[in-house]
Amino acid sequence: MNFRVLLILLSLKVVSVSAAAAPTLPEELHAGVERFRQAGGVGVSLGDGRQRAQFEAADSAIAEGRTDDAGQVLAGMKEGYWAALGYLNLASDYAKTDLNPARALVALRVALAMADGDAVAERRHYLKNRVLVRAGYLAYQHGELDKAIGFLEKVDLDSFNTPRALYLHGLALAEKGNHRAAMQSWHRARKFPLAYPGVADAWIGTGRGYDLSGYLGQAGEAYLAANAAFESERVTLRKLAGRIREHGAYKTLVEDARESGIDWFLADSRTLTQPRMAYLLGFIEDHNAQTAVGRVAALRSMTVKLDRYDHDLEVFQQALADQIQGIRQHDSEQSIVNMAARGEKLDARLKRLDSMAQPGQKTRILALQKTLSDAQTLLSQVQSDTSRHPDTLDKLRHSALMLKDQNSALLTSVRQLLGASEAALDKLALGYVQTQDQKMARALDKTEQQIAHLYDYLALQSLEEKKL
Repeated sequence: MNFRVLLILLSLKVVSVSAAAAPTLPEELHAGVERFRQAGGVGVSLGDGRQRAQFEAADSAIAEGRTDDAGQVLAGMKEGYWAALGYLNLASDYAKTDLNPARALVALRVALAMADGDAVAERRHYLKNRVLVRAGYLAYQHGELDKAIGFLEKVDLDSFNTPRALYLHGLALAEKGNHRAAMQSWHRARKFPLAYPGVADAWIGTGRGYDLSGYLGQAGEAYLAANAAFESERVTLRKLAGRIREHGAYKTLVEDARESGIDWFLADSRTLTQPRMAYLLGFIEDHNAQTAVGRVAALRSMTVKLDRYDHDLEVFQQALADQIQGIRQHDSEQSIVNMAARGEKLDARLKRLDSMAQPGQKTRILALQKTLSDAQTLLSQVQSDTSRHPDTLDKLRHSALMLKDQNSALLTSVRQLLGASEAALDKLALGYVQTQDQKMARALDKTEQQIAHLYDYLALQSLEEKKL
């Protein structure tokens, strides 16, 4: 069934004024203003910021229990990510309060339709898969098995939600009595790392499926395999916690997840089946973890830049110091002084020659005196420039040293913030790993109970056969 969001066109109330009170606008400008006014009420996108603001308004209304008001706000939004997320939250509220899942499923269908309008492909696919899993779970909870299977079969097989969808798909099939198909779904889910939601349940479900199908021996083997997998995962989690304490959460969960080689625990060629990536994706589902990782990444980037600036300023001021030292040690200044002294001696000799020269020779002597005077003027300018040059370089070097000191102080502050941020991230990550370990412990306890029940049943069955 297709559902459409009806956007109600709100009529504009125009207040009439006299022609003298308001000048007439040009036709094109008037038409543009009218279209802008109308856009606010008919779901026309005025930018991502507006859509987000409307989403937050709807979310606040949902939190306050005003779902009708939230629905009206969402109805005025353009299709896209924020509208889809708003309807998803509305569906969650309906699911908590309604005994009948009809309203929640309708909201989820609308969320799917709104998600199609998101221009960001990766975000669109993730949100649609999330909505489909939510709809499948809701339908399964209320016994609408065919509807649940229909939703879950539309989930992509390469998404973060795939293992959970496969587990729920198996549950719905098992509920219908198709245990063979259910175990096929669970077997596919088991190929994903245990960090993903639904994978541990799929391991246990496989044993349960064999049990319900009457294959008790295979059920025991499946439970034992699940038991071994959970034990191995707990070892992996302990190693992960150790690496976080030794190297930090950012390197262990973020940087190491980017590597393609085989590290201390198993990796695979596909990104989603790499345990490190699975733990990273599971960890950053939490908003606080996302903020902590983003903060550390930003401060690390800032530290690298400031380190580079510090090195560049050090090289610059050292180059200036070398140049100043070279100028002051060079004999050019002494050469200029010597040349000036020699020029003065030549000038004195020319004056003596001029006093003794014949009238025909005086013209040539005057020309020589003019040339010598010009040379002395140029020489004095060179001497003045040379004396000022080291002072200019000294000022530049002083400025470079001041900038380096400021950069060093800023770098120290950033490193302190980075250390505190990394410590906070490590604490969050260790808490996440501990939670995962507790989940594995509970799953391990379930398999051990199932194995114990199965052995008890087989023992009783053996006794009854002996009595016969």
